[in-house]
Amino acid sequence: MTLPQNSAPPDPDCLFCKIAAGDIDATIVHEAETTVAFRDLNPQAPTHVLVIPRSHYPNAAALAEADPATAAHLFDAAREIAAAEGLDGADGGYRMVLNTGPAAHQTVFHAHLHVLGGRQMTWPPG
Repeated sequence: MTLPQNSAPPDPDCLFCKIAAGDIDATIVHEAETTVAFRDLNPQAPTHVLVIPRSHYPNAAALAEADPATAAHLFDAAREIAAAEGLDGADGGYRMVLNTGPAAHQTVFHAHLHVLGGRQMTWPPG
């Protein structure tokens, strides 16, 4: 799949870029021109899916500044995934999380959105 014009090139050392390219196996649940979504290897809820841009940006803030359309695509994909996973019903719900920076517990420095659901979420998130 080719990246949209003006998108950031993949980082050859980035785990998520390698997943987006198909070089590393992952349980893919959604694919689109600008995004890929896959199940988290260390799930924090019964449903825990990561939605990433195919292009490489180190965090959500950098993505939003450089490519706001693709940032919006992350949310579109999250909505579609939540519906496919049955999280969007009247008694359901889901959480979308974007961690930006080490203090926010971002551990892979490629922008990504967590879709969490399938259990009661607590507040504050911690």
